[in-house]
Amino acid sequence: MSERILSVPAYIADAFVRCPPLTDYATPWDMCVHAVEVVRAVLRTLGSEFAVVGEVAVHRAAVVEAGAVVRAPAVVSDGCVVGAHAYLRDGVFLDRDVRVGPSCEVKASFVFRGSALAHLNYVGNSLIGARVNLEAGAVLANRLNEREDKRISVLAGGRLVSTGVERFGALVGDDSRIGANAVTTPGTLLPPRSIVRRLELVDQSESSQEYRRDSSPWVG
Repeated sequence: MSERILSVPAYIADAFVRCPPLTDYATPWDMCVHAVEVVRAVLRTLGSEFAVVGEVAVHRAAVVEAGAVVRAPAVVSDGCVVGAHAYLRDGVFLDRDVRVGPSCEVKASFVFRGSALAHLNYVGNSLIGARVNLEAGAVLANRLNEREDKRISVLAGGRLVSTGVERFGALVGDDSRIGANAVTTPGTLLPPRSIVRRLELVDQSESSQEYRRDSSPWVG
């Protein structure tokens, strides 16, 4: 298997600095499978600048608007805004200055510094790098509903490699942009500065060739 896939910092430079418990797991899909344990480990390190109720920690300089639901365990960091009717569940870590817009759902995921989910987004079992922008309606799908064998594969060096898990969305590199109503299928790997166009479907499982952004390989 390509070493780059196992190196989350090749996609998200400060991932292990901002969320050290991720280092306990070898692959991004394992990190998402164990999101609850990772977020609970982060909770044990937080100081008095967080208001903690149950296993939900919200920084005193963060804003959670009326109607938002944040289910434990979750960490909402300094400068974050969680919009009305957003839904965070099953282990969510929001790094500093993350914006989750109205009516977004974020499940078992890690969103890093300065990223923004516009509204009506779904992010399932994913890692989103720093300064990433998801336009309205973009979906990071996490389950192969259409298949009997729901185990997810990732495209590594031109070949598909099974993760052995049934729920994994995407690893989205720093400074990427995902357009309105675009969809990434389960097991998508986007390197830093990727651009997904509006209404685009990214399905890396359908080709033995690596997806390309300009002249650079998606993976490898």
